[in-house]
Amino acid sequence: MNFLQKVRCILTMGRGVVSGLPEASADRDPMDLFGEWHKAAGKAGILLPETIIVATASADGRPSARCMLLKGFDQRGFCFFTNYESRKAGELDENPYVALVLHWAVLQRQVRIEGKVSRLSEEESTAYFQSRPRGSRIGAWASKQSHTLEQRTTLESRAREFDSKYPGEHIPLPPFWGGYLVEPDRIEFWQGRSDRLHDRLCFLREAERWRAERLYP
Repeated sequence: MNFLQKVRCILTMGRGVVSGLPEASADRDPMDLFGEWHKAAGKAGILLPETIIVATASADGRPSARCMLLKGFDQRGFCFFTNYESRKAGELDENPYVALVLHWAVLQRQVRIEGKVSRLSEEESTAYFQSRPRGSRIGAWASKQSHTLEQRTTLESRAREFDSKYPGEHIPLPPFWGGYLVEPDRIEFWQGRSDRLHDRLCFLREAERWRAERLYP
């Protein structure tokens, strides 16, 4: 973090703590509010403000969680990308419900998201895949994500193999790789306040509308 980013963090730190969250109102669009918070996290100089915890569960209810990067959001929901043969993808095939968490400690803010996932179209996955650095695209082909790797040299060898197979800038989308869209039915905003009297504002999806309610901290 450079000096300017540190200054931004200091200037931004107390704003939400002092002002808190607005009163619960169904007139407030939670996706718009999320966009404002995400933008504020970026301006505050936070490293990788798009970092999310993605929690999944198997068919028998055994949970697992990992850090990933949020790669987009709009009125449809939230997007992330992964290997469709990974553990998380297998669990999403068995149980298509997911929970996401974003935590911006310096702002004392947290967002919790719950919803159902579906795979993005091949066109959307291809568009994002082609925007990645070349090495990351080669890495997607080389990695058998979540499967046992006896020794690292095997992974490195596979990376060299695909680097030779696709020598130019165009590297096709692997058939086992792509994106997910999380369509939220619950979004909770948490704002830290003094004396641990924090603000929690929860939006619940009901048909085509959102219902807002305030929760005890």
